Amino acid sequence: MAVVARLFEQSRFSGILLFLMINLGGSALLRTALLIRQLADLDVSFYSIALVFLLGIVNDLAFFSYLMIPFALYLLVLPNAAYQSKLNRILVFAGFFVSLYGLFFVEMAEWTFWDEFGVRFNFIAVDYLIYTHEVVRNIIESYPLGGILSGIFIVTAACFLAMRKLLAKSFKASEPFLLRLKITAALLSLPLISYVGVGQSAHQFSANTYLNELAANGPYQFFAAFRNNELDYRHFYKLGDDRQLSGVIRAKLAANAHSSDKELYNIRRTIKHAGEEKHLNVILITVESLSAEFLTRFGNTEHITPFMDAWFDQGLLFTNFYATGTRTVRGLEALTLSIPPTPGQSIVKRPDNGNLFNLGHVFQQRGYDTAFLYGGRGYFDNMNAFFAGNGYRIIDQTDFTDEEVTFANAWGVSDDIILKRTLKEADRDYQNRRPFFFQIMTTSNHRPYTYPEGKIDIPPGTGRTGGVKYTDYALQEFISLAKTRPWFDDTLFVVVADHCAGSARKVDLPVDRYHIPLFIYAPKHVPAKRNNILSSQIDVAPTILGLLNFSYESQFYGRDLMRLPKDEGRALISNYQKLGLVKNNKLVYLSPQQRIDVIEDPLGAHRPVEVGSAVRLIEEEMAYYQSADYIWSHRLNRYQ
Repeated sequence: MAVVARLFEQSRFSGILLFLMINLGGSALLRTALLIRQLADLDVSFYSIALVFLLGIVNDLAFFSYLMIPFALYLLVLPNAAYQSKLNRILVFAGFFVSLYGLFFVEMAEWTFWDEFGVRFNFIAVDYLIYTHEVVRNIIESYPLGGILSGIFIVTAACFLAMRKLLAKSFKASEPFLLRLKITAALLSLPLISYVGVGQSAHQFSANTYLNELAANGPYQFFAAFRNNELDYRHFYKLGDDRQLSGVIRAKLAANAHSSDKELYNIRRTIKHAGEEKHLNVILITVESLSAEFLTRFGNTEHITPFMDAWFDQGLLFTNFYATGTRTVRGLEALTLSIPPTPGQSIVKRPDNGNLFNLGHVFQQRGYDTAFLYGGRGYFDNMNAFFAGNGYRIIDQTDFTDEEVTFANAWGVSDDIILKRTLKEADRDYQNRRPFFFQIMTTSNHRPYTYPEGKIDIPPGTGRTGGVKYTDYALQEFISLAKTRPWFDDTLFVVVADHCAGSARKVDLPVDRYHIPLFIYAPKHVPAKRNNILSSQIDVAPTILGLLNFSYESQFYGRDLMRLPKDEGRALISNYQKLGLVKNNKLVYLSPQQRIDVIEDPLGAHRPVEVGSAVRLIEEEMAYYQSADYIWSHRLNRYQ
């Protein structure tokens, strides 16, 4: 003890050492408490429990090594006189107290998180940051928050007072810069060692999940989940037999297809259509937040979409169509990859998401110019990286000239500008005698709902209705100009929303809040009609390719809606955690903690019913989501 005390007296870095000791001690106490709580589920040897604590220390040190980087650099550059000053003493004491409070607060949060989910922090914890209002309200209603926060403060104060004298002695230290540099270099070597040697699976040593979770460090796993954006499907969701579910999903996708591979969950198959292919141009316009409820034909009485209300009578309108998620990246994922949503973040934002089988790839094989056009800056939501990594040419706000940008807000240029740029790109491809496939993402129907003055009768910035009506105006202008182009007659126009304007309801998955329009327009090639088959965004890619009569090797989960029996209609919908299937007037959805819910009449009374009433439907849903997770995690949906 005397040696340690002397060390504290001799170095300004003693505060880091003190906090490390408290951090390791607090983590060990939490690990012990969780171990005792879960002891009945362990039934393992003393060696395994010892390994839990050994690996736990390694993971705790790894997290601390990253945490102490800014403090080490601060202590390095601060001159001795400044370090010994009264101001620095106040800053160090305050920082130490706040850090202690943060440590104990996080440990209490980990305990409550484990109490609900039986694991350390993961993507669910990251997800909680997104739904702040709901989470805070739930915490206030579920726990005596005032008492907990007061208790943490008392423990923090007691710990601070016990360490204050040791910390105060460090202010007597007077260390030359070279010595500080050596100490800092030694400290900064720890995060480098951690980065190389302590991966995100370093705590996974046992077949017993509880042991693995006990060996982990919660905050370390939280940041890993934030970076990787995934939620471990096989740990949190109810699983079925892989072989059986593989057969189910193959059967669902077998129509008009020939399976080319019998590997587990490999859905590669050859789609063959009789007759010649139609190498039409395709312009796929994804409209920001275009809920079906904004359109007059779906019950709106404000008449804020006069052009679309008339235009949609001139082509193929799908009236029973649903978004797969609640974010733009979910819509782009489904439209581009035709894959069910996997829990956690969209594949668009995940690492290693290049060379995936996608809609653009099918066009690229036929010599099409394939481009993604976005009115904003495409680094947002990783859009540019995703589309570029999957073979698309990128055009975003940074590619516009000053003359083109006549209006822009925080989200990007107004819809008329991105659509006019689309005309320019199409004209160039036509002159070069090259067919084109363009995917466009609009931005105007988004807060703050600002757009050029004088275009519509609603002042900019006054609300959602103005954003919707302005998008309607921009589409009208675009189609009017497109009709004057020589490529118009041989172009397929597709309009779909990325998601609805809002998804909040009292129920977990409010199906009506996923209802969006899908419209396909090509007067010379697609007759005007309505189609009310139940469907969702993953069906867009194969439906477009079917209308073009393309034969191709497919890895899509979606199906050609023009060749699908009405009773085979279904829709996949989700949020970050809950994964749903809508079919036969029922909603079945999977949740973490291996929960399954069945809802009857999901668009009406929304009545929960017994799981046993939908066994076949549950099996079908599990086949979609379990296979999608398997295919993504095993990297099966890649093209060579």
